[in-house]
Amino acid sequence: MTGSGTHAEHVLVVDDEVQIRRALRTILESRGYEVTCADSGAECIAALTQRTPDLIVLDLSLPDTDGIELCEQMRTWLTVPILVLSVRSDETDKIAALETGADDYLTKPFSAGELVARVRALLRRAGGGIAPPPVLVLDDVTIDIAGHRVLRSGAEVTLTPIEFGILALLAQNADRLVTWSQISDAVWGPEWLADVRTIRVHVSNLRKKIEQHPAVPRYVLTEPGVGLRLATR
Repeated sequence: MTGSGTHAEHVLVVDDEVQIRRALRTILESRGYEVTCADSGAECIAALTQRTPDLIVLDLSLPDTDGIELCEQMRTWLTVPILVLSVRSDETDKIAALETGADDYLTKPFSAGELVARVRALLRRAGGGIAPPPVLVLDDVTIDIAGHRVLRSGAEVTLTPIEFGILALLAQNADRLVTWSQISDAVWGPEWLADVRTIRVHVSNLRKKIEQHPAVPRYVLTEPGVGLRLATR
C-alpha cells in the first residue's frame, strides 16, 4: 500500500535515460504508485501543467536544462517533495540541489529498496502536515521537542543546548538530509558560521548519549560531504 487514501500516489519521474525511466517505473508501479515519465525539463514542465504529482524524482543531467536550475524553478510554485536521483556524487552538486529546493538526494547506481524507502519517507512527511510531531519515538529513544527532553530506554538523557539543537533540527526533518550549513544557521545562527569539524564534535558527543553503538550509529547518520539525517527506521 502507498498510503491511507483511496487513490495511488502519483510520482513524476524526470530522467533522460530510457533504461532508468523503465527501471523506476517498474520499481514504483510494483509498489502501487502511479508513474508518469518525462525525458527533459520542457517535458517535465508540460507534465506539471497537466497534473501536480505527489512527488518528483529528478535527474540533474537533462538534455535541455540543468536539473538544479529546474529544481529551483519548480520550487517557486511547487511544494511537493523532490527526490534528486543523479550520477553526480560530488558534494557541491548535492549541497546545491538541497539548498535550491530538493528534499533528498540519491546517487546512481541505487538499490530499489533504498529508493522506495526514500520515496515513502518523503511522501509520509508531505502527507502528515507541515508541523512535526511534538514527540518523536525511535524505538528506545524518545525526542520531546516541545518539552526539550530526550529519553533513552525510559531514562532522561542530559544534552547540552547545542546537542539538543542539532537533534531537534534533525527530528523536525526526520528522514531528510540536513546540510552542514543548514545546521550551522539553525543552531549557531546565521551570523556565525560553524565549521563542519565543530559540528562533528558535537554530533559525536550526541551519539555517545543516544546511540547503542556510537561508532555504528542507527539514528544520527552522516551523509559524507553533505550533512546529517535522522533515520526513523
